[in-house]
Amino acid sequence: MNQQYQPKHADIVFNRIGYGAMQLAGPHVWGPPKDRAAALAVLREAVERGVNHIDTSDFYGPHVTNQIIREALHPYRDDLTIVTKIGYRRGDDQSWLPAASAQELRAAVHDNLRNLGLEVLDVVNYRAPGAAAPDGQPLAEPLSVLLRMKKEGLIRHIGLSNVTAEQVKEAQQLTDIVCVQNQYNLAHRGDDALIDTLAAQGIAYVPFFPLGGFSPLQSEALTRTAAALGATTIQVALAWLLQRAPNILVIPGTSSLAHLRENLAAGALQLDPATIAALNAI
Repeated sequence: MNQQYQPKHADIVFNRIGYGAMQLAGPHVWGPPKDRAAALAVLREAVERGVNHIDTSDFYGPHVTNQIIREALHPYRDDLTIVTKIGYRRGDDQSWLPAASAQELRAAVHDNLRNLGLEVLDVVNYRAPGAAAPDGQPLAEPLSVLLRMKKEGLIRHIGLSNVTAEQVKEAQQLTDIVCVQNQYNLAHRGDDALIDTLAAQGIAYVPFFPLGGFSPLQSEALTRTAAALGATTIQVALAWLLQRAPNILVIPGTSSLAHLRENLAAGALQLDPATIAALNAI
């Protein structure tokens, strides 16, 4: 299994197991973590063990995860890529609110720069509206704002999050896209065709919620498979994603060193064709 991937339109070589920073904030991705020292330790060990891709956003916390990333890792290693997302904000009641006006997008980029301690953001994903699923709204207006900031030297590369295949096509008429971040896992495979299209185009696909939305029967089937392999369910789910397509990058998140080590070990788990067929039937 190839453990690295370089998108066609970027000079970035990603190790395919990255780290998602959402869980570094407090409960419901709000406020500080219960154990800040543990959060710092997880980030530092992740990078020491070869993670060179951290997924974050300044609306996690808000601001909290980026500030922890900066405290743990700044000055950053040359090969570390921090991918952030904009397009939402947090309400005072902890709600998630679309924030896609030109002013809001520009403020979000500057919040990320300030809290991460950066002068330019490697990759900014525009997180399109839609709660349960992408709502398919046109992307021209928000992407035009990101393109202006790219010309200003604040953003190097642009990605998309929570989008349909049609929105990806629309975006590609405006700019090169280096990655797409959507919900996808064994139980939710609506993006199968999109993943294959992106692979052919040299665009990274970054699934979130690798165990999200499983029914009890689906979870039971995954648990049986994991037990037979002497692995955890998350390890099997991550290994399946890594073997699904070469352009898939996984970003499991955790605030636990033990879970971090388990997640990284998924890269060494090879699933045979019979196991993959059984998992595909979930």
